[in-house]
Amino acid sequence: MLKDIFGQAIEAMRHNGRRTTITIVGMAWGIATVVLLLAYGAGFGRAFETIFAQFGTNMIGVFPGRTSEQVGGSKAGVQVRFQMDDAERIQETVPGVIHVSPFVWKQVPVQNDLHTFTWEVDGVTPELASIQKMDIDQGRFLTQDDMLRRAHVAVIGAEAKTKLYSGAFALGQTIRLNGVSFEIVGVLKAKMQEGDDNINRIIDVPLSTMSDLKDIKYIDGIWFNYNGDHTAVQQAVRKTMGAAHGFRPSDRNAMHVADIMQQLSQFRIVSLGLQALLLFIGALTLGISGIGLMNIMLVSVQQRTREIGVEKALGARKRHILLQFLAEAMVITSVGGVAGIALAYAVSKTVGSITFYSALASNADAADIHLLISPTSVVVATTILVIVGTISGMIPAIQASNLDPIEALRYE
Repeated sequence: MLKDIFGQAIEAMRHNGRRTTITIVGMAWGIATVVLLLAYGAGFGRAFETIFAQFGTNMIGVFPGRTSEQVGGSKAGVQVRFQMDDAERIQETVPGVIHVSPFVWKQVPVQNDLHTFTWEVDGVTPELASIQKMDIDQGRFLTQDDMLRRAHVAVIGAEAKTKLYSGAFALGQTIRLNGVSFEIVGVLKAKMQEGDDNINRIIDVPLSTMSDLKDIKYIDGIWFNYNGDHTAVQQAVRKTMGAAHGFRPSDRNAMHVADIMQQLSQFRIVSLGLQALLLFIGALTLGISGIGLMNIMLVSVQQRTREIGVEKALGARKRHILLQFLAEAMVITSVGGVAGIALAYAVSKTVGSITFYSALASNADAADIHLLISPTSVVVATTILVIVGTISGMIPAIQASNLDPIEALRYE
């Protein structure tokens, strides 16, 4: 019976070919819009994930500040100072910590035989490469042996290499940092860089050797990565450092915390909200297409009123008429859905990516919005399509099934 019903539906569609084609195009446009909007929303979220992933998301930095709350007999406004022991304290007492790297930085003249620049030089430990995902383009990163020997070696950023040596080979070359000679042993791969951000110009040297450029009794901060919940780790760090330096864990000014995962979580909320908005807009667009389908099916019911009367006179029941018109609506919906999804894939392949972060930063093509259609997007869009198609087809089908056969036969 179902075969006959769908056969009748297809025959009715052929009889009104132009009208059916227009309706199918409308449904295809609606489903394509939903899929592409979902792909855009997902691409927006992936772009933010990529921006943060280049530095590592499970990473926290702590930096000394000045107390703003009174503790015991100490007044507010006391300068907090970190020392090397604090890095060991975090490593040993904070659950989930993997690697820890204290650091010291200073702006100094950076010179070779041809150029002089004033750039940031960071004294770091080898662990920082794992913490901040510092990928090597040429050579190597700093080692524990460099730390023990207080070696005068340096790892330079991609932009620093370009400005100092252009296309020449940098490894083994000597640069002077504040007049002190250092041998270049590594060049880092370029990271995404906005405007005047100096991230690709930083020079990294062993922390122990940094004492030739700056007093390292007090350090400027500590970076570490971890496993587990970022909120629990941050609270544990505040508690540990507060106990060691005499400030309340709740005093946000005594110790500044850069929690990358916390920042990413905030952007994820924004991304989720955008995806929900785009889904709503896409559903409205598809709903408009459904209204067009409903209108066409109501016209079809009106034009075939006598046919419905004949079918009822010959013994057709309500459910047969209902299924007949519902089947026609679902066939139109299905054909439009397949065509729309195919159109969405074609558009995504043609467009590829939409300029986003690369408009603001260099080396940021990976953080543009890529229209990659996921199976989830297709399933969500198809679910909306089925709901819209069923509702749009059901109302005319119910009207057709409820026609009085005598009145239908009299219809002119």
